[in-house]
Amino acid sequence: MPYTIAPQNQKRKKKSKKAFHQLTKPLKNIYPNISPLEARGDRPLQMTLEDQLNSLIYFHLEEHSSGRHLLQALDEDDFVRREIAPSAGIQKSSFFEAINNRGLEQFAQIFQALYPKATAVLPPEHQELGDLLSIDGSLIDAVLSMQWADYRDGSKKAKVHLGFDLNHSIPSRIFLTDGKADERPLASQIMAPGQTAVLDRYYQCHKNFDLWQEQKKYFVCRIKAGTTKKVLRTLEIKPGSVVFYDALCLLGTPGVNQTEKEVRVIAYRVGPKTYWIATNRYDLTAEQIATIYKLRWNIEVFFGWWKRHLKVYHLIARSAYGLMVQILAGLITYLLLAIYCQEQFGEKVSIKRVRQLRIQIRNQASCVENMELGLSLNLNQHSIAAKT
Repeated sequence: MPYTIAPQNQKRKKKSKKAFHQLTKPLKNIYPNISPLEARGDRPLQMTLEDQLNSLIYFHLEEHSSGRHLLQALDEDDFVRREIAPSAGIQKSSFFEAINNRGLEQFAQIFQALYPKATAVLPPEHQELGDLLSIDGSLIDAVLSMQWADYRDGSKKAKVHLGFDLNHSIPSRIFLTDGKADERPLASQIMAPGQTAVLDRYYQCHKNFDLWQEQKKYFVCRIKAGTTKKVLRTLEIKPGSVVFYDALCLLGTPGVNQTEKEVRVIAYRVGPKTYWIATNRYDLTAEQIATIYKLRWNIEVFFGWWKRHLKVYHLIARSAYGLMVQILAGLITYLLLAIYCQEQFGEKVSIKRVRQLRIQIRNQASCVENMELGLSLNLNQHSIAAKT
C-alpha cells in the first residue's frame, strides 16, 4: 500500500517554520535599515547578516556548549540546515572568521533598533518612580590566549557593563572591556539625561555626583555608611517607616573629595542590614527612594538567568570583537524572547516558556522530517509500481 500525504500534513508543513520564525519575526522590519554586511577582499560572503544572527540566536536558544557544537548542528541537523544555516552550508574556518571579524556594527544597530520595539510591547512598571536604569558589571571567564582580557596574573577575564531598563526588565545599553577596567567611568556613558541610574556602592564617586547633576542625570546610589557628611538640612521622617535618616548633605572631606552640589542622603533598615543612599531625586518620598534601590537587584537576577539559561558566556570567540558580537547576539535573543513571551502568553520571560519554545521547534522539525520521509516512501512505491 503506497504512503500518501494527507492535506492535514500539508498544513503542518506551513507551520514548521512558525516557532523559530515567530521568535525572530520582529527582526524582519529591522534588517532593511541596517548597514550592509560587506565581504573583505575578493571572497564572497559565506554567511549573510541574517544567517549569522540566526545561527547565534539558535546557539543561545538551544544552550549549545561551544562553537563546534553549533557547527555540527548547522551541518548535520536537518531542520537547522534547512531553516537556519546558510543555503550553501558553512565551513568551520568561514564561520569563526565571520564571528571574529564581521557583524559588530550591524548587531549593535539591530540591538538599538529592537530595544524600542520591545518597550512598545512590554507593559511598563514603576512609572510613578520615573525612567529607571540599573547599571552593573559582570565578569566573563576568559582563556589565557585572550591577551587583551587583562585581569590578574594567571587569570584572564572580560567584563560586561550593562544598562538594564527596570521599567521593562530588559537590557538597554552594553559595553565590553577587559576584566580590570573601572566600571565608574562607563556609568556616565550608559546614563542618559532624565533617567535615574540605580547603582551599588562601588559606583560612589563624589565628582560624578556633581557631574551628573550638571548633566540633568538622576541617580540613586548606595554609599558607604562611614562617608563623611556635612548636613545642610534634615528632612522629616515618617513614624514607623523603615527609613531612619533623610537629609540634604555635602558628601566627602572638605578640600579633598567633597561634593560641590548638595545631595539627598537617606538611610533605611531591612532586618539587621542598613543601607545608605545618595540621590538627587528630591521629588520622591524617602520610602520611594528605598523602593528604587531595592529594584536594583533585578539586574542581578537578569545576569544569573541570562548566563544560566542562554549560555551567553560559553565562548565562541576569543577576540574582543568576536566576544562583543556574541554578547550582542545574546542580548538580541533575550529581547526577542521578551517580545515573544509577552505577545504569545502575556508574561515575562521564563525558563518554562523558553523550554516550551525549544520543544515546539523540535516537534515541528520532527513533523517536517516525517513528512519528507512519507514523501520519499510514496515516490519509491510509485517507482516500484511503475516498474512492475
